[in-house]
Order: sequence, then C-alpha cells, then structure tokens
Amino acid sequence: MKELVVSKIKEGTVIDHITAGRALLVLRILGISEKTKDTILIAMNVPSQKMGRKDIVKVEGKFLSTEELNKIALISPNATINLIKDYEIVKKFKVTLPPVVEGLIICPNRMCISNSQREPIRSIFYVSFDKDVVARCHYCGKKIRDIAEQIR
Repeated sequence: MKELVVSKIKEGTVIDHITAGRALLVLRILGISEKTKDTILIAMNVPSQKMGRKDIVKVEGKFLSTEELNKIALISPNATINLIKDYEIVKKFKVTLPPVVEGLIICPNRMCISNSQREPIRSIFYVSFDKDVVARCHYCGKKIRDIAEQIR
C-alpha cells in the first residue's frame, strides 16, 4: 500500500478519520469556501486500516468552536481532531457525539413547530448512535438518519 505524504501545517487543525465522502461537508460546516485565503488540504477516500476509506481535512490558522465540533460529530462520529502549534500536535482527541443538540439541525417535518416562522424557538434533537447517528426531534418526534442533509 502506498503512503500518502502531505506537508505539515504550522498552526491550525487537522480533522482525521472523517467518514469517506464527507470532507466537503466538513468544509461547509467550517464556513470554508473556494474564496478562502487560508491553506486547506483535503484528502478524500484515502485508504485506512481502521475504516477502509476515510477523508482528512487540514486547515491552517483555524481552531474549531464547540458548535463546529458537534456538527462534525453528527456527520462523522469517529473523527479525530489534532490541534497543531509550531508544526507539532499539542492536543489530540476524538469528537464526542452530544446527547442533545439545539439549533444545529433543521427538522425535515415541514409541519414541525420548530420550522414555523411565527414561533421563536430553536430546534432541539436527541441524538443516539447505533450503527449510524440518529436524531429525534423534541417537538414532533421525527427521526433523522441522514443528518448531513439537515445540518444548518
């Protein structure tokens, strides 16, 4: 098996073990577009002994917020985060799937009160993980299995 060799970043975040095919969604979650001036590395469908295939995202000069970490956990619960300073990993951890998320997911039920323009409420979802991440709406009970489509 060939080894992928990529340059190190001086300071920023490396998101590893992203579910294959989800790197572009991670960029969207981070608010990174093609107009960015930051150095970004995206590797998709890279061979992985643990996962078969995985994606990797490196972002120079970016450290993630709790909200961004929660969104990444929802779409890729096995992702790991490496915080880099002076080209060295200063902290490494696995994302943690939150049991409840508020305002991060749009309920696909159009009739749900959380989608009403007249109601000043944020969506609330209860999150569980079996083989896949499942979120259940607090208000209408709708279950979502493909959360990637519903991320704000």
